[in-house]
Amino acid sequence: MVHKHGKALHRCIRCGSTRGVIRKYGLYYCRKCFREIAKELGFKKYE
Repeated sequence: MVHKHGKALHRCIRCGSTRGVIRKYGLYYCRKCFREIAKELGFKKYE
Protein backbone atom coordinates (compact mmCIF):
# COMPACT_ATOMS: atom_id res chain seq x y z
CA MET A 1 0.00 0.00 0.00
CA VAL A 2 1.45 3.35 -1.03
CA HIS A 3 0.83 6.27 1.31
CA LYS A 4 -0.03 9.58 -0.32
CA HIS A 5 -0.70 11.62 2.81
CA GLY A 6 -0.38 11.46 6.59
CA LYS A 7 2.41 10.63 9.03
CA ALA A 8 3.47 7.39 7.33
CA LEU A 9 4.52 9.35 4.25
CA HIS A 10 7.49 10.91 6.10
CA ARG A 11 10.11 8.47 7.35
CA CYS A 12 13.46 8.98 9.03
CA ILE A 13 16.19 8.53 6.40
CA ARG A 14 18.48 6.99 9.02
CA CYS A 15 16.33 4.44 10.88
CA GLY A 16 13.02 4.40 8.98
CA SER A 17 10.85 5.48 11.91
CA THR A 18 7.71 7.51 11.21
CA ARG A 19 7.48 8.94 14.74
CA GLY A 20 8.72 12.46 15.50
CA VAL A 21 10.23 13.16 12.08
CA ILE A 22 11.89 16.58 11.75
CA ARG A 23 11.15 17.86 8.25
CA LYS A 24 12.36 21.43 8.77
CA TYR A 25 15.26 22.40 6.47
CA GLY A 26 14.65 19.14 4.57
CA LEU A 27 16.27 17.01 7.29
CA TYR A 28 13.83 14.07 7.51
CA TYR A 29 15.43 12.60 10.66
CA CYS A 30 13.45 11.35 13.65
CA ARG A 31 14.09 13.14 16.95
CA LYS A 32 16.23 10.30 18.28
CA CYS A 33 18.55 10.16 15.26
CA PHE A 34 18.72 13.95 15.07
CA ARG A 35 20.01 14.20 18.64
CA GLU A 36 22.73 11.68 17.83
CA ILE A 37 24.02 13.45 14.70
CA ALA A 38 23.10 17.12 15.28
CA LYS A 39 26.68 18.09 16.11
CA GLU A 40 27.96 16.57 12.85
CA LEU A 41 25.29 18.52 10.94
CA GLY A 42 26.51 21.78 12.49
CA PHE A 43 23.76 22.53 15.01
CA LYS A 44 25.60 24.45 17.76
CA LYS A 45 22.93 23.91 20.42
CA TYR A 46 23.90 20.24 20.66
CA GLU A 47 27.68 20.72 20.93
